Amino acid sequence: MAAFFCELRCSANDGEYRTVIMKFLIADNIPYAPQVFSAHGEVVTFSGREPAADELQDAEVLLVRSITRVDDNLLDKAAALKFVGTATIGTEHIDTDALQARDIAFASSPGANAESVAEYVLTALLALAQKYALALTGLTAAIVGAGNTGSATGRRLQALGLNVVYYDPPRARREASFDSASFEQVLQANVISLHVPMEKGTDDPTYHMFGAAELARLSAPQVLINASRGAVIDNTALRQQLQGPAPGRVRLVLDVWEGEPSIDSGLLALVDIATPHIAGHSLNGKVNGTRMLYDACAEQFGWSEHQPEWTALMPKPPMVNWHCQQMPEQTTLTQWLLSNYPIWQDDSLMRRYGHNAQGFDQLRRDYAVRYELKSHRLLCGDGVDDATKQRLQELGFLF
Repeated sequence: MAAFFCELRCSANDGEYRTVIMKFLIADNIPYAPQVFSAHGEVVTFSGREPAADELQDAEVLLVRSITRVDDNLLDKAAALKFVGTATIGTEHIDTDALQARDIAFASSPGANAESVAEYVLTALLALAQKYALALTGLTAAIVGAGNTGSATGRRLQALGLNVVYYDPPRARREASFDSASFEQVLQANVISLHVPMEKGTDDPTYHMFGAAELARLSAPQVLINASRGAVIDNTALRQQLQGPAPGRVRLVLDVWEGEPSIDSGLLALVDIATPHIAGHSLNGKVNGTRMLYDACAEQFGWSEHQPEWTALMPKPPMVNWHCQQMPEQTTLTQWLLSNYPIWQDDSLMRRYGHNAQGFDQLRRDYAVRYELKSHRLLCGDGVDDATKQRLQELGFLF
């Protein structure tokens, strides 16, 4: 536990000044939160999945990530709580009804790490294509879930040369202009990438969306990527499917796992690329989450100060320049993306340490700094036309 402290003084009705201290309890893996929130009160950080009862009892603001369950059990220990925020897109770890019943304000961070997840998927797909000598141009990619993250992923895959379709029936009902693919089209796609929240008991459940019957329809050289929620795929059925003949197995990338942090170690041994729920953990994405929570608190509590200098807080990325005279070939793009994010290193660490709950959590907690492509520069020759530059920008490059 670490504490950061700032006293605030305000005038009472009798003209006397009294010290007022807002107390923040913040997960220690929310980057730069102590630095920016300590200007507004006392900051205590906690590690692990749940803060201690004595830390909760006088906390007024609680900021968490997805591993912390905020429900009646936790809220009963936090009588002073006024605001809960999660530095994540998903909110299934938050009992919003319990918050509303206690008149506790809430904010999430939709889209904060969408670019990070999209680059993870792009890198993973290129890595698998390199491993299996798979040419990606002209293949069909089905994006399941067309929200912030799914849309960002789809843009990158389309810029890579794939034909992208989106499966999102709820969005199709909300937006007349949105045309959702059928689930049959999803199952027939060459690449399937999952970007949905966990939904049970709704009109559009996503729990075990890919069960035994759906998985039986998939085979090599199809690629299935899950960077959403582990239980969108029935992991037991998936392991049984993968235990079939190796040549016919679907190519598989799993960043999320059913039951995490206690995962199916038998399944871990069978997937092509395995990582410990870190697709959205680029430094850029995590700082976006912190910034969105800061903005939500500023609105909730009426802070009028200028924004923190976010760029100044972040370490400078290593200077990397790439050069191109035309649209890079798939092999060149693979080299660039794997040099920016060596995904096979994460895969190796996951297989070594992530097979048990303690190791899985430690890999996430101690995750190395990862920069997005936009942290570097792509230098284009005069012969690169505007259409090619647009494709490269959609892949995530900056000039």
